[in-house]
Amino acid sequence: MLNNIDINKMNQLMEENKDARQIISQLLENHHTAVSTIAHEIRNPLTLVSSSLQIIEAQHPEVKEFANWNQTMDDVQFMCGLLNELSTFNNSNRLHHSVFSIERLIRNIAVSFAISLDAEDSDIEFSSKIAHGMGDFTGDKMKLEEVVLNLLRNAKDAVGEEGSITLCAERDSDQIIIRCKDNGCGIPDDIMDTIFEPFVTHKEGGTGLGLSLSKRIVEAHGGTITAESSKENGTVFTVFLPI
Repeated sequence: MLNNIDINKMNQLMEENKDARQIISQLLENHHTAVSTIAHEIRNPLTLVSSSLQIIEAQHPEVKEFANWNQTMDDVQFMCGLLNELSTFNNSNRLHHSVFSIERLIRNIAVSFAISLDAEDSDIEFSSKIAHGMGDFTGDKMKLEEVVLNLLRNAKDAVGEEGSITLCAERDSDQIIIRCKDNGCGIPDDIMDTIFEPFVTHKEGGTGLGLSLSKRIVEAHGGTITAESSKENGTVFTVFLPI
């Protein structure tokens, strides 16, 4: 898997050399195809395994009492989720553009997230401050929704069973600014430089693709994403998207 340093070096080389641009573009296309093919070939039989295990469990509920049964089910579901995230990550810089209201998109995400907390009877305090009149935005609506949801899910994990999360969005001249703030445990200084790297995770059960995926999507839109964190104040992720 290519990391951010590899991609930055290739982009620089492509800008400096036209022949290299053509060669690297073809190599990247082959790379994406290979990753997608491998993920597809693994996911299909794994999905069948998952379905078979669910049928066995439904027909023979006693298997739930077997040693390691629940762990096996959890592992299979984790692998299915990992393959789905890998496929999404692999195609994160391929955008399907449309024109939409960025304000409406973020408001809908905020409402859905609040409803999910209520459904779980969560003690997490969630608030949103979304400015009016941000205008239309041209980009990949579904991928940007994935970015915001990733940030909210990370914030939820950070605060645990109770805490506060705030989602803010505004337009500042020629850019949209989206902030997700939590008062959770914070990110240790010694891992801040690696949080956007693929497959690097310090969260139990995590795949290490969520933040890396978000970064790739934001950068594919010509934007940037930053993080500030401390144990005392929690974490703030800020997304800057040019209009």
